[in-house]
Amino acid sequence: MRDVLTQLVKWWGEGESVAVGTVVATFESAPRPPGAVMLVGPDGEAVGSVSGGCVEGAVYQLGEDVLDSGTAVLERYGVSDESAFAVGLTCGGILDVFVERVDRTSYPELGEVAADITAGRPVAVATVVAHPDPTRVGRRMIVRPVATPDRAATTDRAATSEKPATTDEAATIDRAATIDQAATAGSLGSERADDAVADDARGLLAAGRTETLEYGPDGQRRGEGMRVFVSSFAPVPRLLVFGAIDFAAAVARVGSFLGYRVTVCDARGVFATASRFLSADEVVVDWPHRYLAGEVAAGRIDARTVICVLTHDPKFDVPLLEVALRLPEVAYVGAMGSRRTHDDRLKRLREAGLTDAELARLASPIGLDLGARTPEETAVSIAAEIIALRWGGAGDRLSHQAGPIHH
Repeated sequence: MRDVLTQLVKWWGEGESVAVGTVVATFESAPRPPGAVMLVGPDGEAVGSVSGGCVEGAVYQLGEDVLDSGTAVLERYGVSDESAFAVGLTCGGILDVFVERVDRTSYPELGEVAADITAGRPVAVATVVAHPDPTRVGRRMIVRPVATPDRAATTDRAATSEKPATTDEAATIDRAATIDQAATAGSLGSERADDAVADDARGLLAAGRTETLEYGPDGQRRGEGMRVFVSSFAPVPRLLVFGAIDFAAAVARVGSFLGYRVTVCDARGVFATASRFLSADEVVVDWPHRYLAGEVAAGRIDARTVICVLTHDPKFDVPLLEVALRLPEVAYVGAMGSRRTHDDRLKRLREAGLTDAELARLASPIGLDLGARTPEETAVSIAAEIIALRWGGAGDRLSHQAGPIHH
């Protein structure tokens, strides 16, 4: 959705109707993930892609039909479809595409959703894509996080404090109030369905996941008949690289390529400079453990955050890993170093009081065994391990395996 959002909002703002085809589910080797979008504009222009070229023609025709009829359609393309070869999906995958007409009447919340996405505020859109009652197909609900007790407490403290709030505190207070006021908008057709889907959508949003959920017709969790596609727009995941070395520059480049917001941090200002890390979104001069603790306190570390410790210097690594390995949820914590460095690091961390369970979360020596030598090759090794852990891959050669390619 992000790649077509600007054009969609432009047409929407001009009062035009647009056919929006969204991949809501994939099976086997489908070429594009859930959430991929193709638009059919009011002048017949096609924007975006749902399959990398395989079924675009068929979806385009369906989009024109939906623009004329106004009736949303859920269509499956793939090897189980007799017309699969005709429409070009020869890769063996299956995908479900939901095509709907979007305009200011059918989707009045689009402007606010687009503003949230552009500003990096988390928001999810839940849309009914299948239901025994055709009148409920296409209904949508906008779901945002609710303010946490900590945020509420921050608001209360700020309201009663004699000290003026800082700019950051004021922004946090204002955002918490906004979230409370608009935690949900729209309805899927019943209070029971709204409550069930809003709860599940917030879970998906927290994890940054987009997928289709199934319920009973009225939102029963143990049932079937109502399929709801939840499209999550969470802030870009973060990659924190500690240690301003040549390997860090390569990891920053690969991390940026993979879609992470990259931060490079080092206490040594002579090395931690923006000119040395052009691919990083920010370069911070601070003690690594102090910076990470501050980010945790500010709520900017989540279950998708990746932490790479590359200094292999105990005065930096050990205090930093004490913080990182005790975090309740991060996607990955890896540390660079030889086997000897690794053994010494574990000894120091145990002396600092870390448990075996906490130490087991550490990927060290960092990366997969690719035989890497250069900083760039090592960065690929590290990225490969992060991807494998994210999706459950084993890191083996696909040519030596049988069965599905995607986990």
